[in-house]
Amino acid sequence: MPILEKQPLAEVVRPQNLEDVIGQEHILGHGMPLRNAILSGYPHSMILWGPPGTGKTTLAKLIGKLTKHSFETLSAVAAGVREIRSIINTAAQEDHGVILFVDEVHRFNKSQQDAFLPYVEDGTITLIGATTENPSFELNNALLSRLHVYKLLPLTEIELGLLFDRVWASTSFIKLRKEITIDDNARAMFVGASDGDARRLLNFMSALAKLFSTSSRPEIVDSEIVSNVIGASSRRFDKGGDYYYELISALHKSVRGTDPDAALYWLARILDGGGDPLYAARRLIRIASEDIGNADPRALTIALNAADAYERLGSPEGELALAQATVFLSCSAKSNAVNKAFNLASKDAVNLGTLDVPIHLRNAPNSLLKELGYGEEYRYPHDEKDGYAVGENYFPDKMKGRRYYEPVDRGLESQIAKKLAEFRAKSRIG
Repeated sequence: MPILEKQPLAEVVRPQNLEDVIGQEHILGHGMPLRNAILSGYPHSMILWGPPGTGKTTLAKLIGKLTKHSFETLSAVAAGVREIRSIINTAAQEDHGVILFVDEVHRFNKSQQDAFLPYVEDGTITLIGATTENPSFELNNALLSRLHVYKLLPLTEIELGLLFDRVWASTSFIKLRKEITIDDNARAMFVGASDGDARRLLNFMSALAKLFSTSSRPEIVDSEIVSNVIGASSRRFDKGGDYYYELISALHKSVRGTDPDAALYWLARILDGGGDPLYAARRLIRIASEDIGNADPRALTIALNAADAYERLGSPEGELALAQATVFLSCSAKSNAVNKAFNLASKDAVNLGTLDVPIHLRNAPNSLLKELGYGEEYRYPHDEKDGYAVGENYFPDKMKGRRYYEPVDRGLESQIAKKLAEFRAKSRIG
């Protein structure tokens, strides 16, 4: 297979014009701003943001080719300020435009990012950065404000199918496979295992091509062959990146929204992708306090027990405890009353300064403090009717009557709300 030995399959089939690009219609479709800028020959500085295998490098190279600019590349993993300035010095001598493509631009630190600023601003270079991370979190505001951000999306199964068919029918691939055919189920398995990632699909096809040169080359590519080629292929996942937190967010919002089925799905996605089960457990613990609170205090205990069970058992046995907690929390009565109350109290603690503790709430552990009146007028609730000191104030004097906690009319909090209302009514009468 001489062609694929010389170049990776991704290079052999890389699109040479906009019509060959599969996917990203939302930015490359007819009339879209990026397409118009490319066709005009005057591209602007930009960030191409998206998961692996969505065409960031392909699109950058295509922009360089179609706009007749010089095309320079840097990898943020290996390059530093010296390499940046060397390319910029070269660009300053050019009579025509220079595109600088920086892969994994989010890996540059602040000083490295700052080195681009004046040259992007004066047009010495057109900067195209590629990143899998959310640029609003990873790039300096000064640099980001000078770049247009384009979000690239994972390819759909239809788009991946088109890519598969294009490569399967390409001249170089036909020379390798000759009379070999592929059944529909095997094709669907390749597409599904690629999980929106064109590069992954091409890697699978490269691995498949190696079978074509063996003495035992198959007559038909079936599901058994595909299973051997793709191996234990995992779904798209980035333990520390943007996509990871999107899955965690989806889990949290599904539990909060009382949808146990969706919550179980997102938990399974996190675990299937290699996410840390204990991180998922910590999120469940937070949900128990943030979104359920006193509507069902059992939720916190169950979430903590699930985390403990996972630590004791590990995978896969401990995963069932996380699933059990996920379902319980999803089906529990919801209340964010404690969360809201604590946030309000925290703001007052910060904004109102150091207010003195009322003298009747202070302890008097010695005779001097007793003589000063510490604790003198304190009313012990257990000596009062119903265990409640009607009209007593527990706030600093300037904060009398503050209300933070407003229980909702759901779960146990409905009973808490009733009891607090009774006590507060007595205090108003008293």
